[in-house]
Amino acid sequence: MVAHAYSVAFEGVEARSVEVQCAVSPGLPAFSIVGLPDKAVSEARDRVRSALTSLSIALPSKRITINLSPADLPKEGSHFDLPIALSLLAALEIIPKDVVAGTVSLGELSLDGTLVPVLGALPAAMAAAEHSRDLVCPKACGPEAAWVEACRVIGANSLHDAILHFTGAAILSPATAGEVSQPFQGRDLRDVKGQEKAKRALEIAAAGRHHVLFVGAPGSGKSMLAARLPGILPPLSPVEALETSMIHSLAGLLDDGGISRTRPFREPHHTASMAAIVGGGRNAKPGEISLAHNGVLFLDEFPEFSRTVLETLRQPIETGEVMVARANAHVRYPCRFMLMAAANPCKCGFMGDATRACSRAPLCGEDYLGRISGPLMDRFDLRVEVPPVSHADLDLPASGETSATVAARVAAARDLQTARFTTNARVHTNADAEGQELEEITQMDAEARSLLVQAADRFGLSARGYHRVMRVARTIADLDQSEGVHRPHLAEALSFRLMSAKES
Repeated sequence: MVAHAYSVAFEGVEARSVEVQCAVSPGLPAFSIVGLPDKAVSEARDRVRSALTSLSIALPSKRITINLSPADLPKEGSHFDLPIALSLLAALEIIPKDVVAGTVSLGELSLDGTLVPVLGALPAAMAAAEHSRDLVCPKACGPEAAWVEACRVIGANSLHDAILHFTGAAILSPATAGEVSQPFQGRDLRDVKGQEKAKRALEIAAAGRHHVLFVGAPGSGKSMLAARLPGILPPLSPVEALETSMIHSLAGLLDDGGISRTRPFREPHHTASMAAIVGGGRNAKPGEISLAHNGVLFLDEFPEFSRTVLETLRQPIETGEVMVARANAHVRYPCRFMLMAAANPCKCGFMGDATRACSRAPLCGEDYLGRISGPLMDRFDLRVEVPPVSHADLDLPASGETSATVAARVAAARDLQTARFTTNARVHTNADAEGQELEEITQMDAEARSLLVQAADRFGLSARGYHRVMRVARTIADLDQSEGVHRPHLAEALSFRLMSAKES
């Protein structure tokens, strides 16, 4: 007789169902695993054998064959230990076959039978819910997987607990969803002295998920402003939290017993490789742009990044997803992020400072910012020059609005956008709107339309730049709780578009 258990294999954020078949037949004693397993899966036989021995369960002197179906799908990871053990126990009639066949399981076994947490519990719960099965996983993974309400999640500390549960001797209680509350870092927007224009740009970018570029001398506050961006962003909605956490689950970033409603804020170093930023590697893992999904990707010293890395950002910025193609894998990851970049005006950083002489100005600045290609520069909705702060301003007491005040306006603007796009699952914020839908939501009056046409002709806006100005103007109107876009809204949007680097 063949016993059946179920697990999953991961392809990007998708968890594909895998049937684990176990046959115990007469013949020379052997324990083999077939079905395109990798090294970690092949080694499961030794971990399973040792775990069963620790429970005083002796394997029969027969041929044991484990088949992972479909056989042409690569199987990677140690999470196949638990389903292999359960299918073997079902084949030995220690636990009921029908009960095991009604569950999806994943977990790594220690040699003493303890279950070790594994990656991907959340996508596995989604796959189990699609097939109307329960999920059995290590107890530490239970709070993460339990966010999928359509799936009953059973968390076990060890293989012994799982056996008692399946035999009915000690039924385990279903896991409850866990939420991680990250402490407030205490970085308030009020701490930034001056820089009112940059603060305003930060608020607009947060409200509409617009990409923003800060250009300024060293010490002008670019990184300080970026560090305060998470404090004004609204929390993730339940759907967004689930999307983001599925990626973080595969990357092993959910290790606090649940998922977080805080928006991701990723800040890779400028020496990061293309595989680290975009995704890839031997197993086509998600990169920084996917880990920043529904959050912020902050790239400090933007021109110092490799030209190849910068150019690969162009398509993900537009489409909101990235295809990682490797010889053994073609996986698609979502990456709808807000790009925030910071750059010095030139290599020495003081091109605009009248008190410091630069023998190469202005060629120094043109060469340095020229590392950012025109098409990539065109994708920034907001471009802000951040001037140096004088020592006199630094001695002044803190002034301006707090992060909480700005966050309230941002949340109100986001609520307007949520209601506006409630019938369109593809569009979440103003930055996502395009085509006819963008024309409909903008609702520009005659004066605003005339100003936009004049600016487009005068400054040579590209078609992309034209539409990005419209999106920013719509967000500014939302911050003012205005139903339509008027001339002041559009004028402010144009001031951010044309302030720094020249249009390409």
